[in-house]
Amino acid sequence: MNTLEKIITDKYLEVEARKQLCPVAVLEKSSAFTRTPLSLKSFLLDPTKSGIITEFKRKSPSKGLINGTSSVEVVTKGYEQAGASALSVLTDQDYFGGCTEDLELARKKVTIPILRKDFVVDEYQILEAKAMGADCILLIAAALSPAKVNSLASFAQSLGLEVLMEVHNLEELEQSFCEPLDVVGVNNRNLKNFEVSLETSLELVDRIPNQVVKISESGISDPATLVAFRKAGFDGFLIGENFMKTSSPEQAAMDFIQEFRRLMGEQTSG
Repeated sequence: MNTLEKIITDKYLEVEARKQLCPVAVLEKSSAFTRTPLSLKSFLLDPTKSGIITEFKRKSPSKGLINGTSSVEVVTKGYEQAGASALSVLTDQDYFGGCTEDLELARKKVTIPILRKDFVVDEYQILEAKAMGADCILLIAAALSPAKVNSLASFAQSLGLEVLMEVHNLEELEQSFCEPLDVVGVNNRNLKNFEVSLETSLELVDRIPNQVVKISESGISDPATLVAFRKAGFDGFLIGENFMKTSSPEQAAMDFIQEFRRLMGEQTSG
């Protein structure tokens, strides 16, 4: 069993336990449940913003502890001030050190869309995301059947949430692409062996239908890569570890986004 399979097996058990602790009727009474979600798609395509989704992540299965000290409120507010188009907040506890409270705290601090980053396998988690104040959910093609991707995406959209589907190769993209998707992300990190290759994004960008927003995720550490990827056809980027591994993720994001904007300005003026 590879790491992804183990995570998914554990996730099904976790979701069943969470259903017992907090029934759907309780989730639906949350104050955030009635708010109108923001559009991740619109924020990523807004030319006045950076197109970058910054991520709050404490640890990962491949790297272990990344940042055990930063405050979610300080970092997420700082990310917004740095020019991030949106936020990704890890809510998986066992493998990523996140929790639902992280997203709820971030929601109180920022006015940009928030992606609930977790391993979604059940409609219950989508109701949870809505109750936390998330605007978008993540569906990982490698972890779900194409039919499950379609049904979970449709359910999310029926609640007003947008859907980001993550793929790692052409087979996943071709098998799992469906109408109820807003964003498709190419993860440059293979979730089965954790190897990173930026070529994955370049190989897939033209194969993603233009009706969705296209983003590249993972392994991005140089603003110049973003310039090349934007030229290749990507609308946005998800960057987490590169910022979180520093003592001040919000400052690292600020410096990175300023340099990206400078390089993009050179491209335009040149």
